[in-house]
Amino acid sequence: MALTFAMITLPAALAIPAAQAAVLPPAQDPFYAAPADLAAHPNGAVLGARPISLLGLPVPVSAWQLRYRTTDSEQHPQLDVTTVLVPPMPSNGPRPVLAYQVPENSLDTRCAPSATLRGAGGDIASTMQDAPFIADALRRGWAVVVSDYEGPQSRLFDGVTSGRGVLDGIRAARSYPATGINAASPIGAWGYSAGAFATLWATQLRHEYAPDVRFVGTSAGGIPTDIPAMAQRADGEAGAILILLGLARDEPGSRLADLLNNRGQHALLTADTSACGADQAKRYADVHIEDLAKVPNLLAQNAFRLAAAPNELGRTAPDTPMYLYHSLTDDKIPVAGYNALLGSYCAQGANLTAIHSLFPMHLGAAAGEAIGAMNFLADRFAGIPQAPGCVVH
Repeated sequence: MALTFAMITLPAALAIPAAQAAVLPPAQDPFYAAPADLAAHPNGAVLGARPISLLGLPVPVSAWQLRYRTTDSEQHPQLDVTTVLVPPMPSNGPRPVLAYQVPENSLDTRCAPSATLRGAGGDIASTMQDAPFIADALRRGWAVVVSDYEGPQSRLFDGVTSGRGVLDGIRAARSYPATGINAASPIGAWGYSAGAFATLWATQLRHEYAPDVRFVGTSAGGIPTDIPAMAQRADGEAGAILILLGLARDEPGSRLADLLNNRGQHALLTADTSACGADQAKRYADVHIEDLAKVPNLLAQNAFRLAAAPNELGRTAPDTPMYLYHSLTDDKIPVAGYNALLGSYCAQGANLTAIHSLFPMHLGAAAGEAIGAMNFLADRFAGIPQAPGCVVH
């Protein structure tokens, strides 16, 4: 049975209000509660499962949510949730698996992909932007694994937590028999924007943290690099506030929170109550970083750079074939950081194809370059080798 974009996106848009009313947010859903013996389980262990309806609709896709153990960047055991989607058509050989990282852009678990893919949560519009790409993967016969890589504390731009969450979500999906995914299934990874951040962190950490999880290829675009430059570009928009509050909350050792004024401290204390991207766009329209800071030029302060530095991509080159892309006119993430990341990866011997996209701005490249990113993964799933070395267009 062929799947089309319309089968998922159009009915979902019509049915979302009803689905929202029926699904509890993660903070109120017992499925998300960590068991008392969480630390006793290995990373990737499945600790519970339930079937779900994708977007709360009767679409012809088998879907489950699995809760699993992972380890965050502070070495604490953590319970994450992943959503596994399997299309109805049989697979000729082991079914390919796409680890698809949805951009969460959130400091609140109600914005997690596991909530929005059930038709609930606080940022459905953002997830709906990914529905056509997920549908295309399912149409090709691939299983899709979408993990809540920010974890139960919604740690935005926490590189290690995100990467480990992705890798352990794959382990969980692979060990749950009902999905039909197993150790023979080839695995690819894809993400755009904040999803690219988690995707590349997983690709970087794979060899050290999860050598049993091998990627045949990784596609990533609109890649968050040079976090201070990103925040500067977004200053006056909600994105800058998300970055500031997330780093201040998640990197207490940096003392970044100490540089916030009373308004900034209040924003930090209430960040987890209304912090989806859509919420922030309303709440912090035309708010600048200086409005929340008690020191001038906060982004240049050592505390901000200390908070950002551990989460920057590029210190380790992945051992995975990669297809990377970024708009030359990206209005959210300066292309200079992308170029620096390519330089770092290539100097360390990575095998990658890099595109400097002519599609305009951040959203333009997301749509325009998706076919190339998907076809790259299809070739890797088919066993076609990537040319070695760095090819930069």
